[in-house]
Amino acid sequence: MTRPRVARVVLQELRGRLLTHISPRRSRMAHRVQERQARLPVAQAAVLALPTSSQTQELRPRLSAVDSLLCGAFAGAVAKTVIAPLDRTKIIFQVSSKRFSAKEAFRLIYCTYLKDGLLSLWRGNSATMVRVMPYAAIQFCSHEQYKKLLGGHYGFQEKALPPFPRFLAGSLAGTTAAMLTYPLDTVRARMAVTAKEMYSNIMHVFVRISQEEGIRTLYRGFTPTILGVIPYAGITFFTYETLKKLHAERTKRSQPYPHERLVFGACAGLIGQSASYPLDVVRRRMQTAGVTGSSYSTILGTIREVVTKEGVVRGLYKGLSMNWLKGPVAVGISFTAFDVTHNLLLKLHQMGYSVS
Repeated sequence: MTRPRVARVVLQELRGRLLTHISPRRSRMAHRVQERQARLPVAQAAVLALPTSSQTQELRPRLSAVDSLLCGAFAGAVAKTVIAPLDRTKIIFQVSSKRFSAKEAFRLIYCTYLKDGLLSLWRGNSATMVRVMPYAAIQFCSHEQYKKLLGGHYGFQEKALPPFPRFLAGSLAGTTAAMLTYPLDTVRARMAVTAKEMYSNIMHVFVRISQEEGIRTLYRGFTPTILGVIPYAGITFFTYETLKKLHAERTKRSQPYPHERLVFGACAGLIGQSASYPLDVVRRRMQTAGVTGSSYSTILGTIREVVTKEGVVRGLYKGLSMNWLKGPVAVGISFTAFDVTHNLLLKLHQMGYSVS
């Protein structure tokens, strides 16, 4: 056998051995490629099946209506207790013909303290709590429900509402709360402007008014109340929600800090109360007509008499400066307490705890 022939045979044998060694590895690699290609549609389907941001929001635990009621009741109680002495002083000036000034207001507070003691500054606060806790609970809870309802109607579910639905949700919430708790507001006003000897407790007020003046007296001043609540609640909730929305867009933080909430609530209260204050004066005059000896029976008649005797600014805006002091504080505390309590309950729900 010649050398070239021998070399050719050796090369063929080496090639055969190499092929037999490589072919299993090639088949394994081809099998792996086929497996990866088979898995690719599954992986793509899994990626497509991942929940979107809106779906993850829906999967998060939501607070029930009972939780919102508890948050609202707590927020209202804290806010009104803090500003109770200023609120009582404002009502006393609203229902009288005395000229209001900051000096006279604080003199009244000081004289009341000297005559009847510190706790007398909170006289009527028990009636306030009986009224404010259900009022605030209903208002905040119904506001959450109206926001969801209007968000679904206008196509803004789980998003910030546009301006008009935002105002409408606040107005509807305030109207709902006022309609359901108005008699308690009349009782509270009566207790704030009378001595202990006339009304000893909340039930005594109800009994005496029902026997001496009739049940309808409990709803005296209801119309100006509703006319005042619509702009007040609408503007207040609208301003607060708008400030939170602008804050989130500016700072990229979804939740403001507590002190920022206080500022937002104070601004909302200042604007809302200034817009509806004259109707608040008319309401107080009509509520307390039975104990002040006045004959306020209609809205226009009350406005006419107040303007004639005391003037527009000194009559219909009497005590507004006091409201500028207590109103923003009360609204700021109320909104802050509600949001903080709301977020706390939400975290407890996420941890598996339940309070309702």
